[in-house]
Amino acid sequence: MLPTGFSIRQGKTADRPLLLKFLHRSYQEFYPETGFAHLQDTLGHYFTAETPLWWAQSTTGLSLGCLWLGSSIDQISGDRHSHIFLLYVLPDYRRQGIGSALMATAEDYAKTRGDRQISLQVFHTNQMAQAFYQNLAYRPHAVLMRKMLP
Repeated sequence: MLPTGFSIRQGKTADRPLLLKFLHRSYQEFYPETGFAHLQDTLGHYFTAETPLWWAQSTTGLSLGCLWLGSSIDQISGDRHSHIFLLYVLPDYRRQGIGSALMATAEDYAKTRGDRQISLQVFHTNQMAQAFYQNLAYRPHAVLMRKMLP
């Protein structure tokens, strides 16, 4: 499923600086005016040996896509399941099957754990990502609502 010239490798906790770089790139695409200094703290809280990471790489070793998974609990059924913290492919490498291959990796991992579902969050303004996930049979399940307080 992965295009010729690319491979997927499992990440490790030593990849923290590269993961931070990909987190920044992901958020800055839609919110370029924000600094996202807090993402370092996010990694400190959530990135562990129990939150697996994969990289899509070119034959030269360039990391051009990232998948980071964690766990969540379905509040209706109580079932633990895989949750996608980050799926990001560099813009120049999109629409080549890399994101789909990373998502297949996520599904394979979840199945080996016995999970019956995978969840993720996507911004409502990211229509391209929503179409991508819907093409992979992901469907909206809940609506995240917020109110900004003065």
